[in-house]
Amino acid sequence: GYIDLITEYDGAPNGLKIHKDGRIFIADFKNGIMLLDPNNGEVTPHLVRDGEKEFKGVNDLVFAGNGDLYFTDQGLTGLHDPTGRLYRHTQSGRLECLVDNVPSPNGLVLNQEEDMVYLNVTRANAVWRVPLLPDGGVMKVGTFIQLSGGYGGPDGLAMDAKGNLVVAHVGMGAVWLFSPLGEPLYRIHTCKGLATTNVAYGGADNSTLYITESESGCILQCRM
Repeated sequence: GYIDLITEYDGAPNGLKIHKDGRIFIADFKNGIMLLDPNNGEVTPHLVRDGEKEFKGVNDLVFAGNGDLYFTDQGLTGLHDPTGRLYRHTQSGRLECLVDNVPSPNGLVLNQEEDMVYLNVTRANAVWRVPLLPDGGVMKVGTFIQLSGGYGGPDGLAMDAKGNLVVAHVGMGAVWLFSPLGEPLYRIHTCKGLATTNVAYGGADNSTLYITESESGCILQCRM
């Protein structure tokens, strides 16, 4: 029942992932990709621009098994300005823009084979499929799931051990579970507000889903 404050700093943290070596990477809307040392709470810049270009406002991130970092650059993009970007920062330090025409890229996850990125596109109320080519490029990007309703759209994204997608739907007060074919399997109703923003699996057998609900400022849990 206790909560510890790890750090406070001048930024706007959106997404967070823990690297397998224990380092904590933060997608910070204001500053870019930041690095948090969990031992002393120090936050330092890791990746703050694309060459000479400023990021629009990074949102979320995920690691591949080989250490490559995928992250979304959302800013204030939407259907009126479909210029959001999906990036890959390779283990060797190369920054690659994979897609640059996304109307509000948000949560993302790799499939189990790591040859596909599933990408939440908030303002289009959709989940996109982004196939990854062996040469590092992408092809045949398309809509995988089309949602409706809510006052936002899909935000956070996760995947379970069976390859099912978990989608946090802002404004719907729900988290959806879709099969690897995109078939809706379950809808989890919030017990608090409507702003279900992010999801992550945990627990002893990795079958407990933790859900952030931003209207109430609560962390919810659901046994899957």
